[in-house]
Amino acid sequence: MENYWDLPLELFEKAEVNLDEKEHIAKPSLTAFQDGWIRLKKNKAAVVSLFILILIFLFAVFGPIFSSYDYAKTDYHHTFQLPSREHIFGTDQFGRDQFARIWYGTRISLLIAFAAACLDIFVGVTYGAVSALAGGKVDAVMQRIIEILVGIPSLIIIILLMMVMPAGIGTIIIAMSITGWVNMARLVRAQILKLKSQEFVLAARILGTNSRKIILKHLIPNTMGVIVINTMFTIPSAIFTEAFLSFIGIGLSEPRASLGVLINNGYQVLHNFPHLLIYPAIVIVLIMVCFSILGDGLRDALDPRMRK
Repeated sequence: MENYWDLPLELFEKAEVNLDEKEHIAKPSLTAFQDGWIRLKKNKAAVVSLFILILIFLFAVFGPIFSSYDYAKTDYHHTFQLPSREHIFGTDQFGRDQFARIWYGTRISLLIAFAAACLDIFVGVTYGAVSALAGGKVDAVMQRIIEILVGIPSLIIIILLMMVMPAGIGTIIIAMSITGWVNMARLVRAQILKLKSQEFVLAARILGTNSRKIILKHLIPNTMGVIVINTMFTIPSAIFTEAFLSFIGIGLSEPRASLGVLINNGYQVLHNFPHLLIYPAIVIVLIMVCFSILGDGLRDALDPRMRK
C-alpha cells in the first residue's frame, strides 16, 4: 500500500471555511422538555391518548355550558328516555339529561383528581427533597413516618375520614391527600439522593448557596421527569378512588354528579337501561387508559437512558 505521506502536496486542496461558520452549531440546542416533546411525538399511542384527554377535558369544561339542559333539572315526564336527538345520552330516573350530567360529572372528577395531584406534588416533593438533602437523623425520622403511613391501608384511612367529615369535594380531596403524597416523596428522595453528590450541587454549596435555593433551583428542576411521570399515574388513581367512594355511597351524593355517582345510578337499573351505565363507564375507562398510555410515553420520552 502506498504511504499517504509520500503523496505530492498538489493532490490536496485546502478547505475554505467561512470564519462565521467555525463556531456554528448545526443542531439547535434543546432543553430536556423540548427534547422529550420531540421524542414523545414519535409515540403514536401517547399522542392519540393526549388528544383524547384534551378532547375529554374540553367536553368537561364546555359541554355543560353549551347544553340546553341543566345537569340537576328534573323532568318527570321524560324519565328513562333512550338516546335520541333531543337527549343524546338519554335521561335518568328523574328525567335529567345524561349528556349534561356526564360531562359535569367528568368535570367534578377531574377537578378532584387534579387538586389531589397538586397537593401530592407540593407535599411529596417538599418532604422528599428535605429528607434527602438533610440526611442523617432527620432523614431517618422522616422515613420512619413514611413507613408508618405505608403500613396503614390508604383506602381505610380515606373511608374512615369520609365517614367522620361531611361528604363533599373538599373532604374527598383531603382524604385522598393524607397518604397520596407518600409515593411521590419516596421517588423524589431517591432521585435527589443521586443528585446531591453531583458536582453542580457541590459547587453551589461552595459558593454559599443555602439549602432552600439548592432544592428549588438545582435539585427539583432535575427531578421534573420523575414528578411529571408519577403525576400521570396519580391522576387516574384519584379518579378511580373518587368513583369507588361515590359508588359505595360515601362520596358525593345527589343531585351532584360525578363519574362514580353516575355509574352507581346506572348500575341500579342496568338490566332495563344499560345506557345509563355504559356511557359514564366509557368515559372513565378512556381517562384511565389514556393517562396510563400517556404516562408510559412520558416515561420513555423523559428518561435520559432512552436518548439515542
